[in-house]
Amino acid sequence: MSDFLRDYLTVGIFGLTGVALVGLLLGLGSLLRPTRPQPQKYINYESGVDPVGTGWGQSNVRYYIFALLFVMFDVEAVFIFPFATRVDAYGWFGLIEMGIFIVVLALGLLYAWKKKVLRWV
Repeated sequence: MSDFLRDYLTVGIFGLTGVALVGLLLGLGSLLRPTRPQPQKYINYESGVDPVGTGWGQSNVRYYIFALLFVMFDVEAVFIFPFATRVDAYGWFGLIEMGIFIVVLALGLLYAWKKKVLRWV
């Protein structure tokens, strides 16, 4: 057997071992855990508010938009930190590109502000 195939066989064995271990532990957990079904456990939980009515119309869309804005600016931080550590290596081109990136994100923030998405109430 070639070294190339032996490397793939090693990865396959480790992958199958990992999948088998996860399956074994999940099965063992389902056998050992206590089961005490109660009707209160199956009620939908909506941010500490008692659910009213039936259907999916319970949550306000504002919370999802707020979460998406958080993710957008969190991803911005992921791109800005490496740039800030190596700003001298990128030169003017990198500085201009990062400026454009920040301006586009600022325009998105301004748009959300004008649409009054950032108001919590």
